[in-house]
Amino acid sequence: MNFDELFKGFTNTKVLIVGDVMLDTYWWGNVDRISPEAPVPVVALKNKELRVGGAANVALNTAALGAQTAIISVVGNDSDGAQLKQLMQESNIDISAIISSGERITTNKVRIMSRNQQMMRLDAEITTDIEGALEQQLIDAVSSYIERNHTQILILEDYNKGVLTKRVIETLVAFCNERGVLTAVDPKRKNFLTYKGVTLFKPNLKEVKEGLNLLVDRINLQTLHEIHNALKKELGHVISFITLSEKGVFYQKENESVIIPTHIRNIADVSGAGDTVIAVASLVYATTQNMRLAAEMANVAGGLVCEEVGTAAINKDKLLAECKLLLKAL
Repeated sequence: MNFDELFKGFTNTKVLIVGDVMLDTYWWGNVDRISPEAPVPVVALKNKELRVGGAANVALNTAALGAQTAIISVVGNDSDGAQLKQLMQESNIDISAIISSGERITTNKVRIMSRNQQMMRLDAEITTDIEGALEQQLIDAVSSYIERNHTQILILEDYNKGVLTKRVIETLVAFCNERGVLTAVDPKRKNFLTYKGVTLFKPNLKEVKEGLNLLVDRINLQTLHEIHNALKKELGHVISFITLSEKGVFYQKENESVIIPTHIRNIADVSGAGDTVIAVASLVYATTQNMRLAAEMANVAGGLVCEEVGTAAINKDKLLAECKLLLKAL
């Protein structure tokens, strides 16, 4: 594999992400004492940092690798929404079709950090499903964007915050299948079995156990093959791509299946690793149609971002170097 040519080719791939976006706020400080008012640490704040999260972090990763990236979601008509859109725009993400609604607030997760450890998290959000007119507005925005821009892959990023309703999911998957647009999904439990007919289905092991109500202790190729068959019976999808935490990743496409072990890393934070994995796997598969390559590269990328604290986009140059080093046999 000529990885230099592959990475150059990402610039020709058009990716659209649809799902729950959020603002990740980090308050950094030091803890030197316990409060006299209650048995809680006193954090002396030093600085504040804003990052994109959720589906926006998936878009951040594909954009960081050079893909032509757009995102469509629903945010609140508020200052957090304006800040989130500005951050995405600064990262070369097309936000022209994002919907701002007075019926919602923008999800904001505030993390209070000290010495690279999370002391507390404060969530401001609305998680009820969007309804009626807002659903239709989102469906129209996505279908119009795909038709106009000849999108190659649609990534549905579900965080159970209400943007991806059953109607939205079923309508968009059917629309893409009719037009030969690839679909990739990072699911959550609520809509787990709604994603029928998608191309690439990427749960983690915990999610797939919960979604299928499975009690599985030993994880090996045979049990994962059985899980794929159970998923395929429910979804009729093409590819299962299951992340196995420290054990690596598994994928199956038709009769091709393999467990790819993880590479040893100095883990600092697993936040956002799943976003990076779905972003890299989707982008590589859309560019090459080679699932083995997509799985191998996503496995490397997921490990790399775990070395960073908080949600972070994959570093293109670092990923390229690691792929040349670790995947030279491909």
